[in-house]
Amino acid sequence: MANLKLTIADICLEAHDNAKKKGFYKKNANILEKLALVHSEVSEAVEDYRNGMMQTYEPTRHKPCGFPIELADIIIRVCDLAEYLKIDLNEAIIFKMAYNKTRPYKHGGKKA
Repeated sequence: MANLKLTIADICLEAHDNAKKKGFYKKNANILEKLALVHSEVSEAVEDYRNGMMQTYEPTRHKPCGFPIELADIIIRVCDLAEYLKIDLNEAIIFKMAYNKTRPYKHGGKKA
């Protein structure tokens, strides 16, 4: 099992370094394409959820599958993009979570 004490910055750096090593950054990145790849991982998570694939499994010992893996893929893709763009994702998350605490119940929308 991988190091379970990675920080968000560590994950971003490792995700981006791996993407570069695997040839995904031979030229300038297309940011819209990178965001579409995040969206595709979300779509895969939706399908796994709909199909009740709520645990990680390995069909015929190939790549891991299941809803938890798709959630991980979403984070990996976001971290890769953040590192490429030199965004401090940890700082952004902390800032946004602090703001979210100030928002009203359901952000002032429906009450029920």
